[in-house]
Amino acid sequence: MKIFIKNSKEIKKIYKSCQLAVEVLEMIKNYIIPGISTEEINNICHNYITNIQKAKSATLGYKGFPKSVCISINDVVCHGIPNKKEILKNGDIVNIDVTVLYKNYYGDTSKMFLVGNNVSKKSKLLCLTAQKSLYKAINILKPGIRLYKIGQTIQKYVESKNFSVVRNYCGHGIGKNFHEDPQILHYKSYDYGIILKSGMIFTIEPMINIGHHGVYVMNDNWTVKTIDKTNSAQYEHTVLITDGGSKVLTIRKEENIFIKK
Repeated sequence: MKIFIKNSKEIKKIYKSCQLAVEVLEMIKNYIIPGISTEEINNICHNYITNIQKAKSATLGYKGFPKSVCISINDVVCHGIPNKKEILKNGDIVNIDVTVLYKNYYGDTSKMFLVGNNVSKKSKLLCLTAQKSLYKAINILKPGIRLYKIGQTIQKYVESKNFSVVRNYCGHGIGKNFHEDPQILHYKSYDYGIILKSGMIFTIEPMINIGHHGVYVMNDNWTVKTIDKTNSAQYEHTVLITDGGSKVLTIRKEENIFIKK
């Protein structure tokens, strides 16, 4: 296992890529309305990344993934492939996952959007719980703590709300590579004794389900769904471990009040 400690130059470059990814999520929110196709959302994001930001979508072509963002609706846990026939409906919940590659460094973030004004209370609570579990994990981050504490913190909070944490997918180190060590599991598990150090950069991206934590991959080899067809929600941030704690590199304007300074 090779965990890269980033220097100040690398941190600046990763932060820039992260800010570009944030801009995409902030730009696209006005388009998330009933009647739009996920293909159209993808195309708007792609054009923004390539033409306005002069950057690249990291997902396009990654291990054969055919689109520029992942769009996961309702019972899709992650890696949803945008397409023309998939139309957002009033009451849907949708995750948009954006990874930008700029000047050879990656930035990765995702958030949930509520479609229309008819989202169920349960689905709203699911989204809020996923977001809060991420914040709770971020708020414990500092040099010297064990890696497993991240997953332990998320699992404890999520299960206290009677939701479940997906086991099959995890956060990851990020920098010059899209995915690096360490893997960031979102439930309590063995962490190989890894201790957080200043200069580490990784994503935390809990996926949580209303029902059972079990998932399966569809025939397209990408789209992951819940086995019991219940809704799933995910939020993702890229974080830097600092000397005094942590810094969220993908913070959005609307979030500053939520995360402790």
